[in-house]
Amino acid sequence: MSAERAATASEPSDPAESQATAAAAEPTPRVEELEAALAAARLDAEAQREQRLRALAETDNVRKRAQRDIDSAQRYALERFAGELLGVRDSLELAVRSGDDAGLQHGLEATLKLLTSAFEKYSIQSIDPATGSPFDPALQEAVLSQPTREAPANTVLKVLQTGYQLNGRLLRPARVVVARAVD
Repeated sequence: MSAERAATASEPSDPAESQATAAAAEPTPRVEELEAALAAARLDAEAQREQRLRALAETDNVRKRAQRDIDSAQRYALERFAGELLGVRDSLELAVRSGDDAGLQHGLEATLKLLTSAFEKYSIQSIDPATGSPFDPALQEAVLSQPTREAPANTVLKVLQTGYQLNGRLLRPARVVVARAVD
């Protein structure tokens, strides 16, 4: 009898309890739907993660490529200009080798012509203020102020060194002597 009791004890005596036990053992359609949705969400999350990783890798590649392009542009930016200056150097060497004054003069004139051409080609403009023009501190550097009655104060008396601009950006100011009122 004890075996019968054990068998009877393991079987539910109430029919409602029997249905609940059977329902717990078999998945309901709602649980199956939720499990399917969870599996789909996991797949979608994995796909999103892979897309994110690919996008990050592509962004990093674009950044690296842009940095290489910038480095290359900086390294070789003056290559064409340097090529233009080689002709200037050749003319100077020729003038020095010529030995006579006429040859030297001719070589220097050719050099200046080549250099002026290279400057024009690369938009390098000279700043050479006229005597008597107003002093412009944005483009000129006053090396000396000289008292004079012959010119108004704060005007250019003499240009000591020509200045230059590259596409409107100051490379070197013109160095000038500026008039000052006599005390």
